Amino acid sequence: MPAEPDSDRASLLALQRGEAAALNRLIARWQRPLHSFAYRYVQNNADAHDLVAEAFVRLHQQRARLRPDTKLSAWLFTTLTNLCHNHHRWKRRHPTVALDGPSADDGSGQTWTSPAQTLATEQPEPAAAMEHDETLAAVRAAIDRLPHDLKVTLLLHHYDRLSYHEISEITGCSERGVETRLYRARQQLREMLAGLLVGK
Repeated sequence: MPAEPDSDRASLLALQRGEAAALNRLIARWQRPLHSFAYRYVQNNADAHDLVAEAFVRLHQQRARLRPDTKLSAWLFTTLTNLCHNHHRWKRRHPTVALDGPSADDGSGQTWTSPAQTLATEQPEPAAAMEHDETLAAVRAAIDRLPHDLKVTLLLHHYDRLSYHEISEITGCSERGVETRLYRARQQLREMLAGLLVGK
């Protein structure tokens, strides 16, 4: 996650003064990392784009209420994780067929990667390629089934490479709590994927 709190603070103050260009600067700075997280959470590129846009809409709407010392990165990610959670719950009640494949681009120029994706380094045979895709799909599905707090913590740590301290600011959980959530997330993933791994 980019780390320039002074520039964020200056842009927030400018936004609060009514400077329209300040929002554009913040969008340019934060759109990519936010979209990357949202895509991995909701696993749909169009939905991720809409959720990030909504996060910026809320920033603009609530700009006057934010304290001058607000850590904008934490505020944006917290807002986005809540939007993703609400969207995910709605999607579960209204399921549709996703068009994004297991290796779809997340909008940041990188494709979805999972812990299982390091398995194949050479061009696989068709049967091996199918098996690999099935493994990736199973890992993604397992991550998708994690409880919201565990899922957010795992994605922020494993994919966005945030520190325990940064994650604690976003989730409102202590750093020790973040460590516990990561342990529980990995444990649940191992349990959900146990049959898959045994079959290999």
